[in-house]
Amino acid sequence: MATKPTNPTAPARTQAPGSVTGVQLAQGIGHRPVQGFWAEAWSQVLRRPGAIFGLSWISVIAFFAVFAPFLASGHPLLMREQGSLTSPLLANIKATDILLLLGAFAGVIWMTIPIRADRGTRLGALLIACLQAGIVIIILSVVSATASNRDASDWLRAAEQGPLFAPLVCFGTSLLVAIPTLFISPFERWLPRLASVGLVAAVVGVVTTVTWVTPIERYDYRQRQAAGEISPTFTLIPFSPQQGDTTLNIKPPGSNLLRPAIDRFERHSAVRARLRAAVEADPSLSAQSPRHRLAVIPADAEITAIAADEINAQAQLLSLPAATIVADLEAAVADARLTTALDIIRWIDDRPVERFHLGTDSLGQDVLSQMLHACRLSISIGLVSTLIAVTIGVTIGALMGYFGGWVDLLLYRVVEIFMSIPVLFLLIVAAAVLPRNTYVMMAIIGCVTWTGSARFVRAEFYKLRNQDFVQSARAVGLPLRSILFKHMLPNGVTPVLVDSSFAIAAAILAEATLSYLGLGPANQASWGRLLSDATNQVGAFVWWLAIFPGLAIFLTVLSYNLIGEAFRDAIDPKLKKARV
Repeated sequence: MATKPTNPTAPARTQAPGSVTGVQLAQGIGHRPVQGFWAEAWSQVLRRPGAIFGLSWISVIAFFAVFAPFLASGHPLLMREQGSLTSPLLANIKATDILLLLGAFAGVIWMTIPIRADRGTRLGALLIACLQAGIVIIILSVVSATASNRDASDWLRAAEQGPLFAPLVCFGTSLLVAIPTLFISPFERWLPRLASVGLVAAVVGVVTTVTWVTPIERYDYRQRQAAGEISPTFTLIPFSPQQGDTTLNIKPPGSNLLRPAIDRFERHSAVRARLRAAVEADPSLSAQSPRHRLAVIPADAEITAIAADEINAQAQLLSLPAATIVADLEAAVADARLTTALDIIRWIDDRPVERFHLGTDSLGQDVLSQMLHACRLSISIGLVSTLIAVTIGVTIGALMGYFGGWVDLLLYRVVEIFMSIPVLFLLIVAAAVLPRNTYVMMAIIGCVTWTGSARFVRAEFYKLRNQDFVQSARAVGLPLRSILFKHMLPNGVTPVLVDSSFAIAAAILAEATLSYLGLGPANQASWGRLLSDATNQVGAFVWWLAIFPGLAIFLTVLSYNLIGEAFRDAIDPKLKKARV
């Protein structure tokens, strides 16, 4: 029998890289070790370049959220004064800063040490510890605000001044919060529960007691350093987010603390008169920029005196004695190293004083310091509000999907009511009525945006409630809480976790929008507030206040969306079957 000739020009059938056929699998080719559901999903996520970029960016944001107070602060890390060594940074630090730092290190150690507890139990214990510490901080912040309010009663003010008020309130609150936390701990035995919850309560009690009285923030360290009173060692970025000066308003990136002296020098009436005379004598100078025209003005005694006066006017912000800088300037002019007014400006700009690497805003505050501290607001708003929304949504969705009938009908009407509430307008109204702080914003976003999680869980529980393992759990008489959250929820929570990534991005956008409108948390750095300064009071466009915070918001939201899409594709059963 003749064989059918092959066509050498016909294209060869190609096989997708990493995929195998059914025959090859039967022959043992391409066989992979069996992985758990989450391990396989995570491995698929890590194969996506977009997910890797998103995880990397979120890791950077999380790092700055934890370490921002130790990287950008106007308080010296160490200060030597009259032979004694102190740390103004630690003296002015807040309880949240210390707890976040301790939690970051303890969390890494807890998740990596070789103990018998599985990874899920460790993660659950870590989340419960964060929840326990967060509730204590919220309650104590309310108590502190109430006691320090001008309308507080006399007995409360007198009690707060007592030496035992802070320890009693802090440790008492930690103990009260620890009692209900014992019943939701992921550990099955009571000894690990008591140890974990008690340790968190003790640490939170000690930290909040030590940081109860926060001194008034003063940033006179540079003046005292210039006077020779102290010898400070500042952090990597020597500016706090709320530290500013009116002379430093809207300074471009790379400006130093002497930039106001340069601006005033260029606007000085005598300098402008010299420029007008130079242009009248040589009309070709009109084609040059105002700064480059200064090259035709000689650095005589009058110009040098004007520059010296402007430097002395900026002395209160300098860590170097202004007299020393002026003396160096006069010596450079006398030695003919500086021959023009432009040389003087460039010399002043090169002085070894602190610089604003990303410029300043309309309040004279460092943009880079605010960018780093705003990472904490964005991360906390996204995670905490989404956690609240998922908790409410999973609970209500589980009840709807498990019981069905009139329970589902009634609760779904509640879901529809919350779906019709515009979140942004609700936040705007709440900002006008309620205190403008982070906790209120978290609570509002979380209590309104849970409808998506509820619908996902409802749909999954509708499919699971008639499965054999659920019927078996009912038959043996397990309690409803165990059936819903221990047996059914792990099998139906996957879509909720994917949707949570998109919910975090939406919460960050909501906070940025509210801060852009001037209704965000008061006295707290925010990317949205920086973005609102891009068009300042006079209507001029400030490019660095638009690009840097806008890019941070864009990359953060994009990262969460990329991670969510990667998880969605990793758990999609159709794509999973195609990969085989």
